[in-house]
Amino acid sequence: MSVVAVRRVGPDEWRSWREVRLAALTDTPEAFSSTLERELTFDEPTWRQRLDPATGVRVLAVVDEAFAGLVGTYLPEDAPDPELVSMWIRPASRGAGAAGALVAEVLDWARERRHERVKLWVVEDNEPARRLYQRHGFVSTGEFMPYPHHPCLREERMVRAL
Repeated sequence: MSVVAVRRVGPDEWRSWREVRLAALTDTPEAFSSTLERELTFDEPTWRQRLDPATGVRVLAVVDEAFAGLVGTYLPEDAPDPELVSMWIRPASRGAGAAGALVAEVLDWARERRHERVKLWVVEDNEPARRLYQRHGFVSTGEFMPYPHHPCLREERMVRAL
């Protein structure tokens, strides 16, 4: 049985975050708004700034002592609720419970900061992700927008009240 652990990371752990983030962009480039080419150009100050706790939480998952995935939040300037973003699990670690642990950690962080809800966007045909979020109490808002990487697909807004 795999051992799953999660930990919030800050600027001093930029190398670990960079390693996992670049692996995510390599594995599933269409899942992110950024690109591998763009993030390969980031220097240390840029990575540190991206991990500034004032901008949200970033969490790494570790399965059997190896980095297994990541998730972050984004705090929009014009809205009080954080957005869960950049969820990714290394293919070899999928099914080990890391994704659920990451979502739970984001929800714990949001509760600690007294947010009323957490929002996210999910591609409507990504059933494994939708089921994961539903297991953690996220529900559809009925709001959709075009998926930037594939115009024939849509993203659906989900929200979890805290």
